Amino acid sequence: MVLPRVFSLSGRRGAIASLLGGIATTTLPAHAQESTGLSHYGLPGYVEMPSAYALPDGALAFSINDHGGDVRRGTIAFQITPRLTGTFRYSWFKDYSATEGSRYDRSFDLRYQLLTEDPQGWRPALAIGLQDFGGTGLFEGEYLVASKRFSPSVTASVGIGWGRLGSYGEFSNPLGVFSDRFKTRLGRDGSPGGDLNVDHFFRGDAALFFGLDWQATERLRLSVEYSSDGMDLESSRMGFDHKTPINIGAQYRFGEAGTLGLALLNGSAAALSYSFILDPREPVAPSGAEAGPPPVAPGGAAAAASWGPVPDEARVAALRAGLKDQGIRLDGIRVEGAAATVSVSNERWPAAAEAYGRTARVLSAHLPAQVRSFRIVSHVKGVPVTSVTLTRADLEALEYATDGARLSRERAVVRDAAGLPDPRLNPDRSFDVKLRPYVTPAFFDPDAPLRLDAGAEARAEWSPVRGLYLSGAVRGKVVGNTDASSRDSNSGLPHVRSDGPLYDRESSDLYIPYVTAEWFARPGTDLYSRVSFGLLERMYGGVSGEVLWAPADRRYAVGAELNYVKQRDYEGEFGFLDYDVVTGHVSGYYDIGGGYNAQVDIGRYLAGDWGSTFTLTRRFGNGFEVGAFFTLTDVSFEDFGEGSFDKGVTFRIPLTWLTGQPSQESGGLTLRPIQRDGGARLSVRNRLYDLTRSEREPELTDQWGSFWR
Repeated sequence: MVLPRVFSLSGRRGAIASLLGGIATTTLPAHAQESTGLSHYGLPGYVEMPSAYALPDGALAFSINDHGGDVRRGTIAFQITPRLTGTFRYSWFKDYSATEGSRYDRSFDLRYQLLTEDPQGWRPALAIGLQDFGGTGLFEGEYLVASKRFSPSVTASVGIGWGRLGSYGEFSNPLGVFSDRFKTRLGRDGSPGGDLNVDHFFRGDAALFFGLDWQATERLRLSVEYSSDGMDLESSRMGFDHKTPINIGAQYRFGEAGTLGLALLNGSAAALSYSFILDPREPVAPSGAEAGPPPVAPGGAAAAASWGPVPDEARVAALRAGLKDQGIRLDGIRVEGAAATVSVSNERWPAAAEAYGRTARVLSAHLPAQVRSFRIVSHVKGVPVTSVTLTRADLEALEYATDGARLSRERAVVRDAAGLPDPRLNPDRSFDVKLRPYVTPAFFDPDAPLRLDAGAEARAEWSPVRGLYLSGAVRGKVVGNTDASSRDSNSGLPHVRSDGPLYDRESSDLYIPYVTAEWFARPGTDLYSRVSFGLLERMYGGVSGEVLWAPADRRYAVGAELNYVKQRDYEGEFGFLDYDVVTGHVSGYYDIGGGYNAQVDIGRYLAGDWGSTFTLTRRFGNGFEVGAFFTLTDVSFEDFGEGSFDKGVTFRIPLTWLTGQPSQESGGLTLRPIQRDGGARLSVRNRLYDLTRSEREPELTDQWGSFWR
């Protein structure tokens, strides 16, 4: 029987169409995999029991397993920090209930490594974990585990578990010496799933578990464990025969493609598994295939005066062509004595620092030698964002210096470009048309865990004046089955998102995802603004306004957004339904450093509920991004329904990561256990923080290693 497909795709841009093929062939080096064998729960461990080891920092681990055709799991684990690991799991139980039949289940885990192992001494690694702490509780349990490597090829672990991991060989909870409340564990009857039952943590009976593995060869790992999981649910509901607590397993790694495992569970069932570990810092197609930048040049022989208030058209045309060859658009130039101010727009490079470096080298070749200072003003959506001032002398001195990137950043003057003299020429009225594939998912429907539509999308964008963008898209479905869902919403809230299947069923194969007019401006220093009007997304149209205060040299930013929208009709054309709402948020952003970014949004959501969304993302140097979010509003867990509150994980994968070619395009993945109506937010294109983030400090400094590329 084919395993259910449990990973969801959300194709925001055409790049995502090739994502899965790419990540399946990009894994960690062999030595990293050898120290991180994965259990059937998708975390470092043995067969079913955990170890105290962590994945390599930043790694993503993907695993699927099949327990004799009766239980299947798919897990994604992410090493959030060197010690903190998070997972999302999707499971299937055959004939779980006499009334409901088979069951699909979603769960989250967290594990924290309290101590790292001392390889030369006695100290073991020590980890504490919460298993299925945010799901329906079918796998709910907690554990404390210690692990030690006794030779390069042998590791062993001992742990104590609670909940599901305290259900075989159990004994009275030792934490009961602190309080009697630890002695009893309440059931989860009536829970809609997804709520955090903190009063369950480390409660009830406990049990010990053990694990041992041997790296028999470079590719073969053998494991044996004593499991503290009594498999009570599988035994009582599905007739599982638990004969012994001993599980044995073997895992064989095939090159860099992944690991295949076979195990015998509790003396009565065989289990197959497959896993691979991905390092986001190692792209599918490493960059460097693009043409190199031009060298720093001493400058032309022309007089600086020829680049004055009315520059020579031929020279400007040559400069424009030189920048265009580097993926940079010239918006304007002014030369005053020994200083030049140049306005540009980066149209190719994912790292803004690389665009500045290439611009500076082109300027050094085209501007007269008397011009000794270059002020480069970057623009995004027609508005100035950042000014970077460099000197010709520094460029010449540091081009081949061992520490040239660091020194060039120290000597560059970076500031907010708002209010600076604007040297832009009369802009061409840009018009851009693109045709690309799209993929739209519908996932976690109990009748079909993953449905997909695929087709072609035509996009057009026209900027008649600076800062104003008129854009739209038309999608034509070629293949897919999202319209096959027969499930209708049972939500007691306004159906602001839960009617999504109706849009899939009722829309034609040719529909309009958005048509908008957007106006971007700089009201003042450190301020950005956006006004969007039209069909803003698949389900809503109206007007959206946003303002962002983002000091150029600070790690924090504050924004506010206000929207008035009406719900679009199901056909995907220009009609509307009766539902309308005023929604908006105040947002705080903080760049923690090391690629981590925190965001808090407080305000009113589409269903009229009030609350907050908390988001933490980690962006790697190549632009690959992983995030997690959750939303709590004044809608109770019961009124929200299944899932209890909105939550999920997100991925953003740059096209450069997949192809090796420089591009600002990227694709998005979102894993949301269930889409309900509480905590639902409007999806607006071009929100200001993400639009300008890579051009502002401190991310610009973090990227500066790309300046000389």
